[in-house]
Amino acid sequence: MLAAMANPAALRPELAERTRRHVTRRLMPFLFVLYIIAYIDRINISFAGLEMTGDLGFSDAVFGLGSGIFFLGYVLLGIPGAILVEKWSARKAIAVTMLVWGCVASATGFIHTAAQFYAMRFALGVTEAGFFPGLITYLGHWYRPQDRAKAVALFMAAIPVSKTIAAPISAVLLQAHWLGLGGWRWLLILEGVPALVFGVVTWMYLTDRPAQAHWLPEDEREWLAAEIEAASRASAPSRPLSLFQAMRHRDILLLCGTYFGGTIGDYGLGLWLPLMLQRLGHLTAFRTALLTAIPAIISIPAMLLGGWLSDRSGERRWHAAIPRWMAAAALAGIALQTANVPLALFFFTVATCGIMAAYGAIWAMPTSFLSSAAAAAGIGMINSFGNLGGFAGPYAIGWFSKHTGSFLGGTLFMIAGLIFSGVCAILVRARRSA
Repeated sequence: MLAAMANPAALRPELAERTRRHVTRRLMPFLFVLYIIAYIDRINISFAGLEMTGDLGFSDAVFGLGSGIFFLGYVLLGIPGAILVEKWSARKAIAVTMLVWGCVASATGFIHTAAQFYAMRFALGVTEAGFFPGLITYLGHWYRPQDRAKAVALFMAAIPVSKTIAAPISAVLLQAHWLGLGGWRWLLILEGVPALVFGVVTWMYLTDRPAQAHWLPEDEREWLAAEIEAASRASAPSRPLSLFQAMRHRDILLLCGTYFGGTIGDYGLGLWLPLMLQRLGHLTAFRTALLTAIPAIISIPAMLLGGWLSDRSGERRWHAAIPRWMAAAALAGIALQTANVPLALFFFTVATCGIMAAYGAIWAMPTSFLSSAAAAAGIGMINSFGNLGGFAGPYAIGWFSKHTGSFLGGTLFMIAGLIFSGVCAILVRARRSA
């Protein structure tokens, strides 16, 4: 003990671990809940579609376009949203974003026509666009580069958790028929309300940067602020990148491709899985909604393990690529044979695990070579343009289903996207997070 007191450097590992635990306990549960809310509002259309398509007479092509058009709106404000968090205030930007998208999400429950469906999904994408890149930028304010893959994986584990939560809640709400409105309408109306509530809470709860974190002891606050500043200086190029240069950066473009290919599979599978299972097994809407929770539940530990292994080794590219190729192989198992429900559910589960396990390593990469506003712009660009895959995947599945009467063409499209995602990840320049 006396030797440690005489040598302050000996205290750094203990201080680092204590600070990381304190920050994670304070921020991560809250950010986790926020992302669950966001993701449920994004994907609950997949459960609503079990009844909505029949009630409103929507074809698979209409449903696929409406599901995916969310991401066209998403492109518009992704970069400004991330920069707003960096330059203005994460607390205020995230809170305002949630309040606006909560109103849009609930209002979607009152649509009657395809045009209204398209308009509300597009508006939801616009209003939610800055949320995710803003949170990734925000995590960079609180975690050192060597800790970020675990932090991102823990945060993004909200994706499978949200699917797990959404499935039984949606199954119950689909049974509701209050005030003359169908269950799918109540599903959309009520699942938009938490965004409104937590938008207000966010304004009061979050802290923008470590220097303002009075809930941290002084030694932890000063150490973390110094570490984040040092990491930012170390990652900055010798000549600072402008916003335009960041958007033309080779590795940023490759990460856009990595994310694009992944979201083809992620949202293609996420938004169509309930209908695929329902038609494959001629299942009720209630049972279908419950079964879709299985891949989500099992992918949670896979996602956390992927982030932990990436941080432990300091390697990012292969930890992003290999899971995506595993997901492609699992979907190929479905494409190559006519599967029954249990076998299809197994392949869907493996595919979901592969898609989820890559996220921690992917989102740890941009902050390892960009800093400050350049990192915010890069993250916003990756998220915005990468999420165009969220339009392409659902739309392609709907298009193939309408014109061929089968989900095979859409499945092959998802396989190609996931293979492309892994290839792009490998081509990013190798960097290790010490």
